[in-house]
This record gives sequence, C-alpha cells and structure tokens, in this order.
Amino acid sequence: MVNSTVITTATKAAFLHSDPLYLVLLSLLLICFCIFIVFMVIILSVYFTSSHMQDEPRYILFIHMLINDAVYLIVVISVFFVSAYLIYSPVPVCYILVIMSSLGLAVTPVNLAVMCLERYIAICFPLRHALICTRQKSFWAIAVIWMIGLTPNFTDFIILCFSVEQDFFSVYCLCAKSVFIRSQAQSTLWSLTYALTFSLVGLIIVFTYIKIMLVAVKLDSGKASASKAGRTVILHVLQLLLCLTAFSYPLTEAYLRKYLYMLPFINFFFFICLPRCISPLIYGVRDEVFGRCIKRLVLCERLRTIPNVAAA
Repeated sequence: MVNSTVITTATKAAFLHSDPLYLVLLSLLLICFCIFIVFMVIILSVYFTSSHMQDEPRYILFIHMLINDAVYLIVVISVFFVSAYLIYSPVPVCYILVIMSSLGLAVTPVNLAVMCLERYIAICFPLRHALICTRQKSFWAIAVIWMIGLTPNFTDFIILCFSVEQDFFSVYCLCAKSVFIRSQAQSTLWSLTYALTFSLVGLIIVFTYIKIMLVAVKLDSGKASASKAGRTVILHVLQLLLCLTAFSYPLTEAYLRKYLYMLPFINFFFFICLPRCISPLIYGVRDEVFGRCIKRLVLCERLRTIPNVAAA
C-alpha cells in the first residue's frame, strides 16, 4: 500500500513537472525571486553605505524585515521543491527548516507593528522621538520581535518531544510542517498564535493610523508629514494583508485540490512567494531615499546604453 502510494505520487509529480503551465509558473517564480534579490542588494548597498540611515530606527526595522523576508523565501522555496521532487530529508534538518519558515511568517507582521509604533511616536510625540526611538533601542525591539516569534516554536518543540516515538528524529521524511503536527495541542497552539499575532498587529496598525490622522487634521504645520506617515501606515496595512494571504494556502488546497492538480503550486506562487516578493519592494521604491537611488541606478543603465546605440 505504501509502495503504490509512493508510485502514484511520483507519477503525478512527473506529470506536473512536464506541464507547460507548471513551467510558466516556475519561470515566473524564478524571475520574481531574482528581481527581489536584485532590489534587495540595491537597498542593502544604499543602507550600509549611508551612516545616517543606519542610525534611523525606521530604516533599521525595514532592513530587518527585508532580510527576514529574503531568508523566509529561500527556506520556503527550498522546502517546496524538496517536497515537489520527492526528496526525503533527515527529520532534524526538515524541522529546522520548518521552524525557520514559521519564524519568518511570524516575525514580519510584528515588525510591521513596531514600524507603525515608531511612526506614531515620530508624529504624535516629536520632541520625545529622538529619546525613545534610538539605534540601540531598535536592536532591542528586534530582539523582542524574535523572542515573540521563538516562544510558540519552543513550546511546539516541547509538545512534539512528548508526542512522538523515540526514534522519530532519526528517520527521513518528505519535508512539510504537517509531519510535525502530531497532536491536537500543537494545532491549537499554532491557531491561537497566528490569530493573536495578526489580531494584535491589526489593532496596533489601526490605532496608530487613527492617532496619526487626528494629528494631521489638528496641526496644519505638521499636516504634510502626518499625512505622509498616515499613508505609510496604510502601506503597512497592505503589507499585513499580503502576509495574511499565506493562510489561504491550506484552506484552498484542502477544498479545491481534487479539482486542480496544480493547485498546490499555484497557491505556493500566488499566496506564499509573490506577496513576500512585492511587499518590501513597494515600501523600498516608495521611500524617497531608496526610490531616488533606484531611479539613479536605472538612469545610469540607460546612459550607458545610449553611447553603444550611437556607436552602432
């Protein structure tokens, strides 16, 4: 029974990998990821060559989010293709990858909430902003963000150790998070973790937006900067919604898989990878400093191609 299941799965996988639509989506995935990496390199080079930006809390938090999203994409793409091509991996290695993907999923929304709070302090308490939001405190905030992300993973590991056989971590498996959900307590833990995280982050974003816009209405002198901060918070709402699309992945796959054999890959591309690729890029291009540098690089590329065309 197990052998026939493996053969059937392998046959479906081989059929999927020869499908033209699969090849098109795979090409789009690789193109999006390459564009993301190029923009990330540009943004990181701008950040690390500017001492002023390295002291700004909002840029520190943004760079942290960008690096986290890059690691998250690398991990989930690796796990997806290892599973898609039926490559068995040691359980400890797989579990580390699953933890890294869970951390990447949890850290980004909390990071967005901290970025909104930083903008809230900058607009509503401008005289205290330099005292409250410092470079050192930004790194402390990042440490707290990671503690929040690690807590459910540590709890899950303890529950898992009491729920599995003694030789569980010495075998090989097809890498997926479902392999490590061995009890109802784990399912409840992750459901509560994601529900609380995204609910609290959503409330923080709504609260900061309302407060910032009230300042924009009351103070004519600070209206422009407050309105800009309000638009930034709205952008964080969009980024949070893009993060939430990841939770539609198991839902659509559970109910629609029998109708479309390519649904897992389509879900993975549109709901896991694409939102993470475009979310930090939107913020980076929209920012005045990063946007100016990106435009300058594009302009330099055009200027270099003009003489070649003329010479030809």
